[in-house]
Amino acid sequence: MIFKEYKGLDLIKISNEILDFWEEKSIFKKSIESKEKNKNFIFYEGPPSANGTPGIHHMMGRTIKDIFCRYKTLKGYIVRRKGGWDTHGLPVELSVEKELGINKEDIGTKISIEDYNKACKKAVMKYTNEWEDLTNKMGYWIDMDNPYITYSSKYIESVWWLISQLYKKKLIYKGYTIQPYSPKAGTGLSSHELNQPGTYKMVTDTTITAQFKTIHSSLPKTLRVYDNLYFLAWTTTPWTLPSNTALSINKKITYVIIKTFNQYTHKSIQIIFAKKLIDKILDEKYYRVSNENSLKDYSPKAVKIPYFECENILGENLIGIKYEQLWKDSPKPLKNSKNAFRVISADFVTFDEGTGIVHTAPSFGSDDAIAAKKAIPEIPPLMVEDQNKNLVPLVNLQGKFIDGLGILSGKYVKNEYYDQKDIPAKSVDVEIAIRLKEENLAFKVEKYSHSYPNCWRTDKPVLYYPLDSWFVKISSKRDLLTEKNNLINWKPKVTGEGRFGNWLSNANDWNLSRSRFWGIPLPIWRTKNKKETLLIDSIEKLIVEIKKSIDKGVMDKNPLQNFRVGDMSEKNYDRIDLHKDKVDKIILVSKNGEPMFREPDLIDVWFDSGSMPFAQFHYPFENKEKIDDNLTFPADFICEGVDQTRGWFYTLHVISSLIFNSISYKNVISNGLVLDKKGQKMSKRIGNTINPFKTIKEFGPDSTRWYMIYNSNPWDNLKFDIEGINEVKRKFFGTLYNTYAFFSLYANIDKFSFKEKPIPHNEKTEIDQWILSELNLLIENVDNAFNDYDPTKACRAISEFVQELLSNWYVRLSRRRFWKGDYEKDKISGYQTLFECLLTISKLCSPIAPFYSDNLYRDLCSNTGFEKFESVHLSDFPKPKTKLRNLNLEKSMKNARIISSLALSLRKKERIKVRQPLNKILVTILSESEKKSILKVKKLILSEINVKEIEFIDNTNNLLQKEIKPNYKLLGPKFGKKLQKVSSIIENFTPEKIHELEKNEILKIKIDNEYIPIKLSDVNIISKDIDGWTVAKNSGFTVALDIKINQSLINEGVSRELINRIQNFRKDAELEVTDKIIIYLKNNKKLKPVLDEHLDYIKAETLSIDIHLKEDLSEGSLVEFDDINTRILIKKV
Repeated sequence: MIFKEYKGLDLIKISNEILDFWEEKSIFKKSIESKEKNKNFIFYEGPPSANGTPGIHHMMGRTIKDIFCRYKTLKGYIVRRKGGWDTHGLPVELSVEKELGINKEDIGTKISIEDYNKACKKAVMKYTNEWEDLTNKMGYWIDMDNPYITYSSKYIESVWWLISQLYKKKLIYKGYTIQPYSPKAGTGLSSHELNQPGTYKMVTDTTITAQFKTIHSSLPKTLRVYDNLYFLAWTTTPWTLPSNTALSINKKITYVIIKTFNQYTHKSIQIIFAKKLIDKILDEKYYRVSNENSLKDYSPKAVKIPYFECENILGENLIGIKYEQLWKDSPKPLKNSKNAFRVISADFVTFDEGTGIVHTAPSFGSDDAIAAKKAIPEIPPLMVEDQNKNLVPLVNLQGKFIDGLGILSGKYVKNEYYDQKDIPAKSVDVEIAIRLKEENLAFKVEKYSHSYPNCWRTDKPVLYYPLDSWFVKISSKRDLLTEKNNLINWKPKVTGEGRFGNWLSNANDWNLSRSRFWGIPLPIWRTKNKKETLLIDSIEKLIVEIKKSIDKGVMDKNPLQNFRVGDMSEKNYDRIDLHKDKVDKIILVSKNGEPMFREPDLIDVWFDSGSMPFAQFHYPFENKEKIDDNLTFPADFICEGVDQTRGWFYTLHVISSLIFNSISYKNVISNGLVLDKKGQKMSKRIGNTINPFKTIKEFGPDSTRWYMIYNSNPWDNLKFDIEGINEVKRKFFGTLYNTYAFFSLYANIDKFSFKEKPIPHNEKTEIDQWILSELNLLIENVDNAFNDYDPTKACRAISEFVQELLSNWYVRLSRRRFWKGDYEKDKISGYQTLFECLLTISKLCSPIAPFYSDNLYRDLCSNTGFEKFESVHLSDFPKPKTKLRNLNLEKSMKNARIISSLALSLRKKERIKVRQPLNKILVTILSESEKKSILKVKKLILSEINVKEIEFIDNTNNLLQKEIKPNYKLLGPKFGKKLQKVSSIIENFTPEKIHELEKNEILKIKIDNEYIPIKLSDVNIISKDIDGWTVAKNSGFTVALDIKINQSLINEGVSRELINRIQNFRKDAELEVTDKIIIYLKNNKKLKPVLDEHLDYIKAETLSIDIHLKEDLSEGSLVEFDDINTRILIKKV
């Protein structure tokens, strides 16, 4: 047996056997070694975190990565794939805290930082086995034996060096600013973290329109007539009201003074807010009176409250007015309190929402802080001293109010920060609202739904908080970042130009500081007075500085004494640990002899992953040539989920652009989300997650990979449906398997092994030439699609070729060639052609379906020696042979398929079996060249549709009656009022006019002395059935099928049915395709004339040496079809 034969398709068994083969023969390693001298294709693996198990979305991303690495290997590139582990950050810390039953405040008290970091280091690799198992089983080729690990000392040293380069370029600074802060994570967040998908959520909060009572003596003279005047300011964060120190207005806005009553206390008040907002603020509870005296009639029992509009005033005339501090339990600002509690100007104030007056708390709002700083004199934030004399706001880092604030003391500002069991009935927002109502300081309290950011890791609300942080200057480099982004090929393009491009053009400075314990420490030491700063860029420099410190008596020993400078071995670097618990004990000395302490923060974990192009090779301490000579930088290709647009994609781009003035990657696929089949986001809580291990075990990796790529573009969201994998397995892999099974069966019978010289192309049959023409078109299309990073286009093209062209057309129409006749030129040509198609498909498929493709390739080449490669993944990507393309033949065969499809649809409509021959088919043609094109494939058409004769007629032939109707949906918007006239002309088209329109696809008609073009798509042309014929139309062809059936045709149809039943009995009896048989039929008066006419045909088709008609036959199987009732018995000779 030359070609291996199978009893059924078992993708799981195949994948397991191929995995063993790859392992045994080191195929992945050979795929790299065999290309050692070739050009590099540089790929970066975005490092996953192994403290969580992989999901189906990881399989999606890894499939996309694997496709292009395999494709480029086939194209002759050397594609090294270094794996990596992202080992720092909040996910690890939070999981450890949960496991240990502690929170951030316990670290350093209940557990030492050293022990905590040890626990983190252990936990971060918890699920490496699961990740490596999935990587292996899904066929993702990547080097996991030598991964980069972000907690390693070498990696950290490279990160320190990168930080030092930013520092030298004066792109790092320290600033005390309002930053997003996660109390439950205990750290600040960068702006790109705050903009991760899903961080902003719709919430319903208590909002307050507060009344700030003016200090009468500070009012302009024109306003001193009002003795009870309040500013109205609206807030969605009432917990910030105790920290209010200013009110911001827009000096260009016109404000209005209203006399009315407070709805809660019913006291008389005068209020001021933006005039344009009268109807919004004074809603249906209020009504306007034209006479001020009418206010005297108001009773608290009244359903509605009157108001009187007193006067207007421009915003610039309100600046400088002072007001009473709103929250009586709040202290005064520690510094410059006399400058607080006054009205200032701010450009960000509008009347889109609120009152046109903005409550301003510089401690908790970025815009607030900027406006306060710009005010003259500057508005102080409400800060107090803690026990260490440090200035702190009224809310601590845990999200609780500090002590000394009365009813608010020690309470969380958000109920979400409490443990579930401890959540109070009233939030502090509600408590604040109740008290302000009682004090006549709340004008309106209501619920309000709005979007609010949550921490991307804890899923708890974020606060804006004053933080002393280190920043990377991004805002001053926006143009550079945008310029570099324009050099990147984004898939999809809209992500690069839109989501990513817009982000870059508005990017804020990057907050590097993280107030955590497990991560890369900032390599910055400063004196206590902050006047001297030292940045460490290497371990060597750190050791030099430690020696200076020891010489000055600041330190007594070198904690890095076992490290040998210059020794780049892993063993040497494993002697040291550069994490917080170790480096915080290192006290250096300044030039002036002052002790220098490390800045306590860690580096944002996104900087870790964004550093990987350099840190994975310990650049610049080792492998300088890899970066400097562009051997591994920039990447030719990266791929991660769309959530990395403001994560890994961003940090890679920033670091490479700012330090190396270069892009970090040339091509990037931003793949979409994997949703459930209903389009819902997958969630363990909902129970709609898909287990990738279970999916692979049940369906195999190839069908899962093929389904994910075929079903939707990588950058679109995938609605994952298990049934879809089943369909792919059945339709694509089942069809490909059956095609190979057909080939191997007959090739083995004829002992074909491709030892003969290839049949010259011009001597092959037309159907062979056609499929090879289509095959070479496929090679070109698939190559172009892969090269354009469009795997779905490639996948769908291969699927269509295998299912429609190769199996459903070529093999089906060539079937007789393989099992009939002698082993001569035509049959050999068929075997060679089908072999070439299967071999090429194995290569084209291999990036997407690596297991089955390799199995198919080896089945074709192992015993024939046609190619000497050990695996398809060591072979070369096919090159299109343009000389074999025959466009005319492709067109002819396309026409044949269209005509056949129309004829078969008519048979189905009339319920006439395909085995029942018919006399004639009429086909309309538009030109003589079209007729010649169809004549080339006439035999194929007649054989496919089982018709005796084909006749051509032109569109004007009266035999085919056509009716034309306007397409009102298209014509209506085009012609408007002229539609009736246009429709009338179209409905009266002559057959000649209809023919002209069909031929040219456009026709001009005259309306009101104007010629208007009518397109073929503007009308619907319907072919009417004629007596004894049935008519169908599609793709420019109209066919009419003669459905009149005489007795001779009936007899031939019966003979074909008999052949079909006998062939099925042969198969059931497990006869070999070469076995001869004798047939016994129970006599039926209708069978004799059939056998008289078609005996030789039936014998030849069924390989029977004789057929006996028996009057009494008790053996065999009963057979009924049409009005034939008989019994059939077959016996092997």
